[in-house]
Amino acid sequence: MVLSRAVSDTDVSVHSTFASRYVRSSLPRYHMPEKSIPKEAAYQIINDELMLDGNPRLNLASFVTTWMEPECDKLIMASMNKNYVDMDEYPVTTEFQNRCVNMIAHLFHAPLGESETAVGVGTVGSSEAIMLAGLAFKRKWQNKRRAEGKPFDKPNIVTGANVQVCWEKFARYFEVELKEVKLREGYYVMDPEQAVEMVDENTICVAAILGSTLNGEFEDVKRINDLLEEKNKETGWETAIHVDAASGGFIAPFLYPELEWDFRLPWVKSINVSGHKYGLVYPGIGWCVWRTKDDLPDDLVFHINYLGTDQPTFTLNFSKGSSQVIAQYYQFIRQGFEGYRNIMENCQENAMVVKEGLERTGRFNIVSKDQGVPLVAFSLKDHTRHDEFEVSDMLRRFGWIVPAYTMPADAQHVTVLRVVIREEFSRTLAERLVLHIDTVMNQLDALPSNSVCQ
Repeated sequence: MVLSRAVSDTDVSVHSTFASRYVRSSLPRYHMPEKSIPKEAAYQIINDELMLDGNPRLNLASFVTTWMEPECDKLIMASMNKNYVDMDEYPVTTEFQNRCVNMIAHLFHAPLGESETAVGVGTVGSSEAIMLAGLAFKRKWQNKRRAEGKPFDKPNIVTGANVQVCWEKFARYFEVELKEVKLREGYYVMDPEQAVEMVDENTICVAAILGSTLNGEFEDVKRINDLLEEKNKETGWETAIHVDAASGGFIAPFLYPELEWDFRLPWVKSINVSGHKYGLVYPGIGWCVWRTKDDLPDDLVFHINYLGTDQPTFTLNFSKGSSQVIAQYYQFIRQGFEGYRNIMENCQENAMVVKEGLERTGRFNIVSKDQGVPLVAFSLKDHTRHDEFEVSDMLRRFGWIVPAYTMPADAQHVTVLRVVIREEFSRTLAERLVLHIDTVMNQLDALPSNSVCQ
């Protein structure tokens, strides 16, 4: 005979599988609960709620890596308790960071001597890297103006209206005027001629984007460099370029090695790149490298010794995990140039599969370019019955996360859908996505006319 008993309020058995056996009432959401619960219960409660999140692998809105090899996952888990800033305590981790900085600097053709080390830093992402680069430009401009006895209270920066929001944050947080080159229909990146026309004696730099968030297109950095060369000669200014290569920095060297966008151009003084995008690392790692030591003012670098030795530091935050730095180093030595090239070629080929599949439907205009970040940006040819936001919403029913958005000024009347192709997006998924987009369009066509946009 099996004996049973009712569960009491004090029964905290840890042998049950599901948290519902413990939690008979809702847990508080915005204040800490009074009592503890078993670890299994805490895990199950959180895990169950997280199931309502989207699937990262099907999140085609994001440029961020969502898959890494199991061996790298092990390294990440083993190093999560290491604080990145404890350089004296974790010298090997620090050495890995320095190796990564130098590998990236050489990849971007920094003019380094035989025994010269690169100038750069690992960051939380490209947003922090951009803040640091912008601060370096601002301080160098201020120092020059101060030495010349000229006003230095009204710095500005020239960008395209297509820049990522981190540039707007930099301008607002650090009191720099943001001078934006407006877009126009059919041209969704910064126009080099217009950009250089906007440069004046207070311009700390021109920010060029290698891989626009909007359509993946590379801006013409060489043309900007050549125009600035002429203007600097005429005016005596020294206006330089920062390249925001968050998305394209780990693409161009492998797919377009002859494209001149990096330190091969004399007015490019700093470059940021996201390790957690096409650097193939999980979220939380970016990099900023400078052309030479002279391009990073010494008075921005702090020196501390309370962790055991003198440590130079130039970051906005302090403590952070070491895992992503170690993961980046893993990818560099694991993939090598050959591996990165193969992965980027595969991404580009899968982007072409999606693009050609959409073109075959006859329903879409392709907004992205073949040369650039491997993505497909597209818009509807016919807006009489549907819009891009409805297509995006309907694709969610199949699990796909495909964003719809409007372009910035002066192209805000253009709405676009965008599919970002990452390493983990296979040919099979590419083909299935096209099939589902076509299915969604047929389903929208079948709806009564009063249930879709007019």
